[in-house]
Amino acid sequence: MSTINKQIHLVSRPDGEALADNFKLVDATVGEPQDGQVLVRNHFLSLDPYMRGRMNDAKSYAKPQPLGEVMQGGTAGVVVASKHPGYKPGDTVVGFGGWQQFTMVDAATPGTMRKVDTAHIPLSAYLGAVGMPGVTAWYGLMKICQPKAGQTIVVSAASGAVGSVVGQLAKTRGCRAVGIAGGADKCAYVTGELGFDACVDYKAHRDPKSLYQALKEATPDGVDGCFENVGGAVLDVTLSRMNAFGRIALCGMISGYDGQPIPLAQPQLLLQSRLTLEGFIVSEHMEVWPEALKELGTLVATGKLKYRETVAQGIESAPEAFLGLLKGKNFGKQLVKLV
Repeated sequence: MSTINKQIHLVSRPDGEALADNFKLVDATVGEPQDGQVLVRNHFLSLDPYMRGRMNDAKSYAKPQPLGEVMQGGTAGVVVASKHPGYKPGDTVVGFGGWQQFTMVDAATPGTMRKVDTAHIPLSAYLGAVGMPGVTAWYGLMKICQPKAGQTIVVSAASGAVGSVVGQLAKTRGCRAVGIAGGADKCAYVTGELGFDACVDYKAHRDPKSLYQALKEATPDGVDGCFENVGGAVLDVTLSRMNAFGRIALCGMISGYDGQPIPLAQPQLLLQSRLTLEGFIVSEHMEVWPEALKELGTLVATGKLKYRETVAQGIESAPEAFLGLLKGKNFGKQLVKLV
């Protein structure tokens, strides 16, 4: 017996800004699992900025998203049928099921899926604070920025799924956490709910000199660690506030996802301040995931790590929700609820 499975395919590559026309809603069917397979009903789909880069047919750290196939992405759901001894109907799982309602998983392949406990942590959180974004925050902060008590850590896109975790983890290490975010509401959330020491609203400081002055006021002792998600003018002003031997975790450059160049205004600062700048992809550091997830899970379960979600309804809403994410319209982690 087969079941209708609504999917979103990538059907064309963006020329500059990504558009809804690059995607297509497709009705497919899914049958019963064969030996070693597990059928999962996806309850939540994760939308993440990295997906924009994979829409291009260009050299990158990951292969481009193939045209005419299900758009790739993280999912959280429930097993509905299984022919694998490690999984049974009703198990809650997270994996890389893509933009679709159902996923047939070859559970015998390591790393394709893992069971999660929803007794103290909501299922959706395993796509955010206790998932890839959370581990990304943990790795960039702990392994690259290497925070020490009393230091100042600056985080761009501070209200987002990754940035919000970075600042809260920095606070647990005794650091001064300073966010950069777009809009008064997001900055109020970053300081009022997440507990950052300060937050700079880049939308209120369009001029580079004004943005620099605002960041200077928020970082009177300079900046020791920078967790960068944006690039462009935001990175430029942070570089100008970096202390000698500061460390920069380069996680994302969302200001350039539409393909335009984003040169550094003062690259000489890297030399003058003897800075370490390291780009990273969290999937290349699977060795830290158990340690990171243990800490993140404990903090979320005990209410010590806060997060926010923006949830779109239904698989049909995924393209527009994704395009909104790229423009900063979401607040916190962007999800699509499929059930």
